[in-house]
Amino acid sequence: MKDIKDLKPGMILNGTVRNIMDFGLFVDINVHKDGLVYIKEASKERVDDLTSLFSVGDIVKVKVLSVDPEKQRISLSIRQADE
Repeated sequence: MKDIKDLKPGMILNGTVRNIMDFGLFVDINVHKDGLVYIKEASKERVDDLTSLFSVGDIVKVKVLSVDPEKQRISLSIRQADE
């Protein structure tokens, strides 16, 4: 995969955590645009501090929830990747 247009909802991919914010994780899935895992999609359990579970550089399995090529937005889930 090389472009955001190649992504489809439901795809399961591996990515690298690039940045951790209070609201979620930015994950590089090799399409020249990082996807966002909102905090509620990071774990099956409630998490208040993402740094307790993840570090920059971690490899994570993610599920593509939605893709908006026009706005260059990718919504991802770690929680749903194993379902």
